[in-house]
Amino acid sequence: MQMHGTEVRQKALTLLRGGAKNADVARALNVPLGTVSYWRHVDRSKRGECPGAHNPRCPRCDGRELDEAAYAYLLGLYLGDGHIIQYAGHRVPSLMITCSDCWPGLMDDCEKAMRAVLPDNSVCRVRSKGCHNVKIYSKHLWCLFPQHGPGKKHNRRIALEPWQQQIVDEYPWEFIRGLVHSDGCRITNWTTKVVGGVRKRYEYPRYMFANKSDDIRKLYCDTLTKVGVQWSTLARGSDPFNISVARKESVALMDAHIGPKY
Repeated sequence: MQMHGTEVRQKALTLLRGGAKNADVARALNVPLGTVSYWRHVDRSKRGECPGAHNPRCPRCDGRELDEAAYAYLLGLYLGDGHIIQYAGHRVPSLMITCSDCWPGLMDDCEKAMRAVLPDNSVCRVRSKGCHNVKIYSKHLWCLFPQHGPGKKHNRRIALEPWQQQIVDEYPWEFIRGLVHSDGCRITNWTTKVVGGVRKRYEYPRYMFANKSDDIRKLYCDTLTKVGVQWSTLARGSDPFNISVARKESVALMDAHIGPKY
């Protein structure tokens, strides 16, 4: 790991306090963007300038009002492509949702949901190869996402708490949308059919969702059933990891509420 001296760090802080962007400072001083972001966070925290530094409230602990629609969407994203981690030396954990650079609109929606669910905390994007990690720090993440635990999600039981299930029941489409945006897609399939002696090609849209966790797939399928979407399981070998929505009426219903990623 490359170490950066006090002089470089002070130059970075001087530029940041003068209004320079993290990325510009990182390029100018040849320092990783994540390092510059961390220096800025620590500096703002010491000066009491971090959003919510004085009173970061939690809907579960303090009874603060929760944007339940945004939470249902964020919960879907978390169950698909998110994880909570607390690095050594950090006082609070972070929630990180990995979003492909192919879907900038998805990144915007993810950041918007994070800000709505935890308005007292700041959100950042950390660049990685082919993607960005949309990230937020809060000591109350474990309150809001009790599904957190050691190891991969598909190796442990995933079940919603009663209060989470109540939110999903109230905002099922937001929950489905989060799951599709994380581990799903809208694709165009094709087949051929002989009509009047002539073989013709037909195309039709299909929604696909793939996740190794039996519990997460069940949450997705149960919620689809509740909103009237018909689905089927497509096994890859002997593994039933793929959930398909292909019936015309169900695809139209998904299009009305979800649509393709963007």
